[in-house]
Amino acid sequence: MAITGRAVLLAFAGLLLVLIAGSAGTWVLWAALALPALAILADLLLAASARAVTFERAGDTSVRLGETATVRLVVANPTRRRMRARVRDAWPPSAQARPRAHDVVIPAGERRLLATELTPTRRGDQQAAGVTVRSIGPLGLAARQCTHAVAWQVRALPPFHSRRHLPGKLSRLRELDGQHRALVRGQGSEFDSLREYVPGDDVRSIDWRATARRDAVVVRTWRPERDRRILLVLDTGRTSAGRVGDTPRLDHSMDAALLLAALAAKAGDRVDLLAYDRRPRARVTGTGRGTMVPVLVQAMATLEPELVEADTAGMVAEILGRTGSGRRLVVLFTDLNATALHEGLLPRLPALTARHLVLVAAVSDPRVAEMAEGRGDAQSVYAAAAAERTLLERRHVTAELRRRGVEVVDAPPERIAPALADAYLSLKAQGRL
Repeated sequence: MAITGRAVLLAFAGLLLVLIAGSAGTWVLWAALALPALAILADLLLAASARAVTFERAGDTSVRLGETATVRLVVANPTRRRMRARVRDAWPPSAQARPRAHDVVIPAGERRLLATELTPTRRGDQQAAGVTVRSIGPLGLAARQCTHAVAWQVRALPPFHSRRHLPGKLSRLRELDGQHRALVRGQGSEFDSLREYVPGDDVRSIDWRATARRDAVVVRTWRPERDRRILLVLDTGRTSAGRVGDTPRLDHSMDAALLLAALAAKAGDRVDLLAYDRRPRARVTGTGRGTMVPVLVQAMATLEPELVEADTAGMVAEILGRTGSGRRLVVLFTDLNATALHEGLLPRLPALTARHLVLVAAVSDPRVAEMAEGRGDAQSVYAAAAAERTLLERRHVTAELRRRGVEVVDAPPERIAPALADAYLSLKAQGRL
């Protein structure tokens, strides 16, 4: 039961009448008090039942972060009374549901369609919290209210902002793949054709048997191998929770991983995913090329940083256990935190680099570089010294990783995705992948 503003005004008017007619007879006083109560009770009894209402849902089940999904709710009035109601389809605050409530009139035995728009502000599953129906009486004095559980879920997916870079990277990929007649040579590539030697060709590419059958020196041309395997590893430990700008480092890493996956799919490579901190948080293995990116997006949607130190030994063991005997590109998305890497990844690198080509992708914070330039006052100088030390440690870690045969991509949020794609294409061009 709910009392409306009209009922409050009516009760106040009754009390005011009692005060004015204080010298009147007892029956007048009782009437002044009873009439508003009887009107409210009658209005409540005449209101259609809020408990008897039935519902059906339809609409979107997923939406990219920042975009809008529409969830439709069909409200049916099975009673014999006309229903005037306020219906609130409640969602978590992060779903940004609009409108907050719907005013609706439903004749007896009929239905009405209500639409709620959701614009989620965070990734993950948004669950409907319940539908509250307030059925208002004909006088507008009282209402019957009931909350119904009407299940529905909308998954907010990573926004994949970096897809705008995909056309340019695909153009370069086509050049490498021979469609623009830009053949490459190198270790681990597939044989393409024979042609005559020209000055500048690598002498190791000379085909001596073919040369012996002809009057000219002949070399082999190569093209990048297809159906290579790439493993994307997302470190979901505490360092991934750090915000770079207004976004967690993990979200920037996922955006870069999606661009690389889309590019690799077009190149004919296969991409697997592992998200790990102290245990696996997500796994994607052996998806078809056409469904690779959608499956990865779904797997990443519910990932959240865990405020624990990543178990690097367990992560490396999981990588080696998943990859089998074949060589592949392992792309590790983590932070170039000197302490964490020296204690965790660096001692275990030999086991990884002996079997796989390893690439570390890290999101740098442009704010640190800005702080390093500060010289205005004593506080700015101290901040600049701390920032400079952080940058120096980052450069030392990068140099150490490269000395151990690891490729490193360290770039700010707006550059990490295209820089990682360029590194992948460069490995293709060198015949290392």
